[in-house]
Amino acid sequence: MDVSRSGFYAWRQRPASVRLQLDQSLSELVHKAHAAGRQVYGSPRVQEQLRQWGVRACRHRIARLMRNARLQGRSNHLFVRKAPFLKFFHQVPNRILDLQVTGPNQVWHGDVTYLKVNGAWRYLAVIIDRFSRRVVGWSLAHHRTSKLTIAALQHAMRNRKPAKGLHFHSDRGIEFSSLEFKAKLRQHGFVQSMNRASHINDNAYIESFFHSLKIEGLFKMTFDQDQKLWDEVISYIQFYNQHRLHSSIGYMPPAAFEL
Repeated sequence: MDVSRSGFYAWRQRPASVRLQLDQSLSELVHKAHAAGRQVYGSPRVQEQLRQWGVRACRHRIARLMRNARLQGRSNHLFVRKAPFLKFFHQVPNRILDLQVTGPNQVWHGDVTYLKVNGAWRYLAVIIDRFSRRVVGWSLAHHRTSKLTIAALQHAMRNRKPAKGLHFHSDRGIEFSSLEFKAKLRQHGFVQSMNRASHINDNAYIESFFHSLKIEGLFKMTFDQDQKLWDEVISYIQFYNQHRLHSSIGYMPPAAFEL
């Protein structure tokens, strides 16, 4: 098709369509929402973040703008190392299967995950509140022992000061089944609960947190010092508690959900 030079420049100088102008404005907000989520939000959380800012847009449109800007959410599958079990695992049943959780400090979940520094394993123990998904206690150590999980429990106690009767749930790892850890729970009047045999999903709440930490917080990072790893873990926990939108609690951050 023949087009004159003057006609081409006249076309280029025409104002952008209303839809294109709206897309450009919305794209800027999509970038801001993606950045607010530490560059890990996909279109559902970006849409919710925009909604909380008073901006309405359909998910398909947001997904299209994100594709155009090469913005991606972060998701992946992780290999999970499980702790060795005690032979007498039947001694502690799962006591929270039918428990209705109506507020904070009724059920806590604890677990330990593996992280690397200079090619050597470090062990992170974390405790979350089931009601709000808030991380309430944590500890990092070179060895996976009851000292690690007791330190995380004491941290959670200082942060929350819960009443007696709280249910503490974990897997059947030896660091939770130890006599020392059980004694600490009894000292504070807590009720211990553990996964049923071969039911790893009984502790899915905290497995979900570890997945988010590794995919959203520590993705492709390497560490040559314990302090650098610790700083990143603390940074992510603060983001997770105060800002991250959780679909399971109405796309609210845990701290806001508890208010």
